[in-house]
Amino acid sequence: MKIGNPADKPGSTAPVAPVRNQPAETKAQEAGAHNAAADPSAKVELSNAASSLLQGGATADFDADKVARIAQAISDGKFEINAEKIADRLIANAHEVLGKAQH
Repeated sequence: MKIGNPADKPGSTAPVAPVRNQPAETKAQEAGAHNAAADPSAKVELSNAASSLLQGGATADFDADKVARIAQAISDGKFEINAEKIADRLIANAHEVLGKAQH
């Protein structure tokens, strides 16, 4: 199977332009309508978590004030990244995920 530009495939008449600046839900609906005759093995199912994200379920954890403070710090050149702290949290997260996978 070759992965590449749709224009490279036999029987293709026009290149497909990417859809930009649309909500993911709209893109998914358009893709579903456009590819209705697509290979059945190309079916995609969203998890409950992904579905809730598309429906705005993640907005409860969004802290607009914190985002504004970070954006201002970046603009002012005062935002500092603590690589050691990031590495520690990544390692802790990996341990947590691996621990859950082994049980």
